[in-house]
Amino acid sequence: MTAAAAGDDVLDVVGIGFGPANLAVAVVLEELAGSGVRLNAAFVESKPVFSWHPGMMLPGANMQIAFPKDLATMRNPRSAYTFFNYLHSKGRMVDFINQQTFFPSRHEFGDYLAWAADTVGADVRYGTRAERIAFDGDRVVVSCAGPDGPFELRARNVLFAPGLAGKLPDGLVAGDRIFHNHDILSRLGRVPSAPNGAFAVLGAGQSAAEVVEYLHSTYPEARVHLLHTKFGLSPSDDSPFANRVFDPDTVDLWYSAPADVRERLMGYHRSTNYSAVDMDLLEELYRREYHESVTGNRRLFIHRTTEVTGAVEDADGVTVSTHNLMTGESGTVRADALVCATGFEPGDIRDLLGDAASSCVFADGRPVVGRDYRLTTTADTCVGVYLNGGVEATHGLSSTLLSNIAVRAGEIVDSVVARSPQPSHLS
Repeated sequence: MTAAAAGDDVLDVVGIGFGPANLAVAVVLEELAGSGVRLNAAFVESKPVFSWHPGMMLPGANMQIAFPKDLATMRNPRSAYTFFNYLHSKGRMVDFINQQTFFPSRHEFGDYLAWAADTVGADVRYGTRAERIAFDGDRVVVSCAGPDGPFELRARNVLFAPGLAGKLPDGLVAGDRIFHNHDILSRLGRVPSAPNGAFAVLGAGQSAAEVVEYLHSTYPEARVHLLHTKFGLSPSDDSPFANRVFDPDTVDLWYSAPADVRERLMGYHRSTNYSAVDMDLLEELYRREYHESVTGNRRLFIHRTTEVTGAVEDADGVTVSTHNLMTGESGTVRADALVCATGFEPGDIRDLLGDAASSCVFADGRPVVGRDYRLTTTADTCVGVYLNGGVEATHGLSSTLLSNIAVRAGEIVDSVVARSPQPSHLS
């Protein structure tokens, strides 16, 4: 795929965001060009360089998704952009195999993604934010703000892949001492923690457990409080049968199922991804808590069935107000910082559509999306707006994860090619 020239009037594809989802698309486009089908594409990314969750690269944190679910393998195992080819290019394939694991460290997988972003021949406008999407007949106009000022990109299709943003609970306001775990590594260094300080962590999932383990290990004099509303932390369900919910062909089944069935299945299988902890880490936290109860040197405190009702920052710390759901007792936890491991939410296409939203179909506040991830539009426009992620309700649990990005990227590009009005657009 060659970079789109500045003078090109109309691109085939504009990608909004250049995280793993649209990076996988760039890989598909490059491979497609190698077969003689070339689409002109450009991507805009608000970050100054490629990065993948840099604030969450905690020491010892491993992927929970097997490495073959990378940018390409599930779609094309012969691709130059597989994780295995990355290992080969880095001279680490044999050493990695000797670990006998399917789950690389989060740091290594992040390095793989950065390697792919640097290697693929994509036109990426870093430091550029998409501000508005408008329709002009059979064209989509993306208004952007870049390092050199505002500009527009005109295309036949736009691929919306803004990634996930950290979500704080209602009533909590981010500040110097209250922040989402997504930024923990960058934010901790700015928190003035006393040698005998304390941290509070809110959440009951993998991220919360990883943060607790990291704080407990890194600050050997600090007290660490984990607050969650469950009775006990639950293990994630990564059993082979349950993991089939992330299979590529499951998307077909999920999309075609009645809405009430999809809702029931989501309830059954939420523990594969939400509010659940890897068993090894769960047992390690239990061992630490038990050991401290034996020695009497308590630093790890797990507050179960406890909701946070408020948090107030001051110059010296943060006071977290709590309510125990079972006993009805109220209390407070005093800490240097409150880390909210409270999940993420996908970007909303309506934030960019503005008036153009009237030409798109939404139901119950959700975009109506075809099986090919194309947003349903009214008859007076035939532009292609694709949601490359964030469609969990209709396409299943893999929608917001890495599990299916390779196959999904191929399906989206196939749809773009099939809908191209003139063969001359491809050369």
